[in-house]
Amino acid sequence: MLQWERGRVLDVRAPWAGVQTLRLEVEGVEGEVPALSYPELLGEIAVGEGVLVNSNALRRGLGTGGQALVVARTDELPRDAEPHGHMVKARYTPMQTLVDALDDPASPHREALEQVEDLGGMPVVLADLHSALPAIVAGIRATRPDARIAYVMSDAAALPAAYSRTVAQLRANGELAACISSGQAFGGDLEAVTVHSALLGAKAVVGADVAVVTQGPGNLGTDTTWGFSGIQAAEALHAATALGGAPIAALRVSGADARSRHVGLSHHSATLLGRAALAPADIPVPRRHADAHVAGSARRNSAEELSVEGQLETAVLRRALARGVRHRRVEVPAEDLLEVLGGSSVPLRTMGRGLSEDPAPFVYAAVAGRRAAQVVPSIGTGAEADERD
Repeated sequence: MLQWERGRVLDVRAPWAGVQTLRLEVEGVEGEVPALSYPELLGEIAVGEGVLVNSNALRRGLGTGGQALVVARTDELPRDAEPHGHMVKARYTPMQTLVDALDDPASPHREALEQVEDLGGMPVVLADLHSALPAIVAGIRATRPDARIAYVMSDAAALPAAYSRTVAQLRANGELAACISSGQAFGGDLEAVTVHSALLGAKAVVGADVAVVTQGPGNLGTDTTWGFSGIQAAEALHAATALGGAPIAALRVSGADARSRHVGLSHHSATLLGRAALAPADIPVPRRHADAHVAGSARRNSAEELSVEGQLETAVLRRALARGVRHRRVEVPAEDLLEVLGGSSVPLRTMGRGLSEDPAPFVYAAVAGRRAAQVVPSIGTGAEADERD
């Protein structure tokens, strides 16, 4: 069931591209109610307008998404605009929207997409959490500052790409060449029907040297082996393999998570790579002699020092090998990565913790980015790269 509220807009702000944050007066609710609206769907909302909101997440007190979401403007409709494209996303929901996807026969990029048959060894970094994205990008850029990076947003979590402040900032800073929203996700610089066509578009249209695939904000977990939305990264690994890319898996690691299932190597990474993956990937880890420096709180004592390596060996490498999947553990230099991450243009936060509180998740994401930079076949070979610079 949806929980509905009618509200009157008291304040409007636009903290990053693609969203408006509102403060609402809601009948029967004490104090102002925070809400979020997408101008792409509803147009620009002004102070004083009446709105209808979905308050499910707000009522539940959720972390990512603990806001009311504007569904409609009750005083006036957005001005009619001719819809672009023929591909429908968020299909058969009241907010379904038409997009001009790369795959669309009418797309100006369709020809470029059809001319590329594979990724030609392009590295594809896979992560199960959206919060890994800026650290992966930092690791790539610390090694290959001129690399063109495409972000492929899957549809396992948030569907509107605009919800990600991280993506908006990385795009504004020029650190991402493009965001491609795939599947039911929408609102990226480019749209794709599948992760496969998104990856091909990253190469042929964006001219990317590296693609990063993660879900958007709003990971869903259940404290069960298979019930977490980030497991969709396994499908991206398979897509990258099928298309001749070089899959690189960013491990989810923590030295400060209060939940034992996520201390050291997260059980999400263990399931994703040890049990769900049907194809091998490079699995980067910080070079051994640097571990105590770069992993910080994840290496406080000898038991924890053995934790990630031991879990990786038993829960991922051996388990996958027993199924015929030979992942490759790769040591990557990491001595400088804490300093690199400390200079990130985008705030680094995961599960409410920052770099100083829990450096391990960001360092492991960054070494995955560095590994991608190491294996880039060449820089600037994409079909339409020159046109986009």
